[in-house]
Amino acid sequence: MQLLDGDDGDDADIVFRDLIMLMLAGFVTVAVLMLAHINPKAAAANAKETSPPGNVMVEANWPPDMDSDVDLWVQAPGDVPVGYSNKGGAVFNLLRDDLGQQLDVSGLNYESSFSRGIIPGEYTVNLHLYRNRARSVAVPVTVVISTKPEAAAPTRQVLMTRLTLEREGEERTVFRFKLSEAGTVVPGSVNSLARPLRSGVKS
Repeated sequence: MQLLDGDDGDDADIVFRDLIMLMLAGFVTVAVLMLAHINPKAAAANAKETSPPGNVMVEANWPPDMDSDVDLWVQAPGDVPVGYSNKGGAVFNLLRDDLGQQLDVSGLNYESSFSRGIIPGEYTVNLHLYRNRARSVAVPVTVVISTKPEAAAPTRQVLMTRLTLEREGEERTVFRFKLSEAGTVVPGSVNSLARPLRSGVKS
């Protein structure tokens, strides 16, 4: 088959364009792979953004299929109780008030509170069954307490338990415990002696 005039030039143009595109794709791939090494400060900032926003973290969760409104109440030493009707104190803030399946598209049932700093002294954690639309079913709740004394320190779980709330209006003290300045639980300080927190009054 005989080539017409100009065909050699068209083939050369196609090869040149393909070569340029391959080189560009290779350069972009190398640049993307090198970004993490070129800017380590940005990677460190991203790591900080994913770390918990507090020093003492209290989390409560119950089965996602249960239409129950469980309220988490916490109290730091010398501070007011923090819960659904008083979402912030000097130390703790309630970050999530879960109403069960009402107005909730996440499918999860959990509440969480975070502290600003660690004050040495006694902390109290309570649960209150505000409403249970599945009235014939008791509500099992898992409570986890973690500490992160410093920004660079790892988060460590210090206490965990699971208990059952039997009736609407029931308030139970899950933990009373003392923390040291270093964020460790003082040996022998953990108990569950009842201390009501829903009044919102410093005790």
